[in-house]
Amino acid sequence: MQIDVYDPDNYTAGIPHEQFAWLRANSPVHWHRHPAGHGYWVLSKHADVLAVSRDFKTFSAEEGFVMVDDLPPDTLAMARNQLLGMDPPKHGPLRRAVITRFTSRMLAALEPKVRGIARDIMRQITTPQEVNFVESLAGDLPTAVICSMLEIPRDMWGRIRHWSDLATSGSDPDLGGTREEINQATMEMGTYGFELASERKDKGGDDLISLLINQQVEGHQVSEMEFASLFIQLTVAGNETTRGLISSGMHELLKRPQLLQQLRDNPGQLPLAVEEMLRWTCPLHYFRRTAVCDTEIRGQKIQAGDRVVMMYSSANFDEEVFAEPMNFDIARNPNPHMAFGHGIHLCLGANLARMEARIFFEEFFAHFAAIESCAEPVFIRSNSIHGFKSMPVLLTPA
Repeated sequence: MQIDVYDPDNYTAGIPHEQFAWLRANSPVHWHRHPAGHGYWVLSKHADVLAVSRDFKTFSAEEGFVMVDDLPPDTLAMARNQLLGMDPPKHGPLRRAVITRFTSRMLAALEPKVRGIARDIMRQITTPQEVNFVESLAGDLPTAVICSMLEIPRDMWGRIRHWSDLATSGSDPDLGGTREEINQATMEMGTYGFELASERKDKGGDDLISLLINQQVEGHQVSEMEFASLFIQLTVAGNETTRGLISSGMHELLKRPQLLQQLRDNPGQLPLAVEEMLRWTCPLHYFRRTAVCDTEIRGQKIQAGDRVVMMYSSANFDEEVFAEPMNFDIARNPNPHMAFGHGIHLCLGANLARMEARIFFEEFFAHFAAIESCAEPVFIRSNSIHGFKSMPVLLTPA
């Protein structure tokens, strides 16, 4: 079989399941050529992705960052200030600071606000109308939630979302721009984060930005420049993946009307259903690590400096872990999917995303009597982000 899990065009019909199944069965540690001339190891099995995620001493996120494409030196230096691009010991203090905003108690306190935002979004549609579900509904909630947590002024929310889209979907000609435009968007987002940090440093605020900018890491206080990189990660992560989860999850239910009705009648089943949506849609296809010493995976020698790619969207369909993995089962339990990664870099906002998705569907069922698909959704052209750029639906309010 011809294997190319790098080309973004191979993701425009969704996860390339046939290629991933072949890799799991025939080449679970697979050497893949990169267009730049070098190569990288593709890990397609759940157990291997799990093992590399846990072994941060051997497989570094900081060495080459988490994308399969090598970054220019100046961009790499900036990316290393993002939590997902840090190794211990630098990683620990900042993660602990951020996680105080994502405890069960804090999320419970945040739930009424998230529910209020969701209701406001639904109430904008008062008559039957056709909309792009991705833009009109699924995208609004995560943007509003993360911007509220960061206390970003309301008139900046649209700009934040635009910058985020450019940063993550630049490989799609409909969503991205030129390399210069994408770099400019990243710089503008970082600059805005720098300005917010400067305004809130040593002011005693209780918002997430104030918490981070006043944090001590390795004996020094986080600088405004370091925070600018963190700001990019927080805003991008708070937008893209939850939007993909909600829209792709709804699409799977639309293809199975009996499941859609089942959840409408039994919203208590939503938590398990959201887990299956996460497994099935997997908002991020992969993250990369770099080996810092010679090692082995399944007997395959890995040399220091080799790039290793953990393919989450293959691990989530591993036949050795998931019974009937190609069956969308909203009651699947247990469901050890890798949609949020694993180990020290487990997504900080995992439980926030779960809560947002649950509340979204609860409020959607309360506000709308019906939803019908008007056309097939269109995937983002990306080997990294898994989600739709358009999903036309007809909505009928209750």
